[in-house]
Amino acid sequence: MARFLIVEARFYDHLNDKLIAGAKAALKAAGHQADVITVPGALEIPAAISLADATGDYDGYVAIGVVIRGETYHFEIVAGESARGIMALTMDGIPIGNGILTVENEDQALVRAEPAQKDKGGEAAKAAIALYDLKEKFA
Repeated sequence: MARFLIVEARFYDHLNDKLIAGAKAALKAAGHQADVITVPGALEIPAAISLADATGDYDGYVAIGVVIRGETYHFEIVAGESARGIMALTMDGIPIGNGILTVENEDQALVRAEPAQKDKGGEAAKAAIALYDLKEKFA
């Protein structure tokens, strides 16, 4: 049994709750434990994962958040830089499932967040588990 940390950027409570439910269910079904912490926004998720990983308390991570396109360039920065930060950490061998939704509108986010529909939180947790398993295999 491994211990995973779900790092959420809580901005849209109702969407995050669905993403977290999916992630927790996937981790539990695989026999793993999960804790949840909250950061201010998606840009802070990679830093929080890096800080948590330095403690050695966790075996893997699930990034959760929702970025909805607005009227400014901010969407592209948040979506791109949060993904870049997560990818950099995974290239360093940290098992992370990226469940940060980057969508055009709330309807798209609802479909992707809902565990009974696209279950992107659950998919992110399964990706984190797969990377954890690979890390264990190559250790």
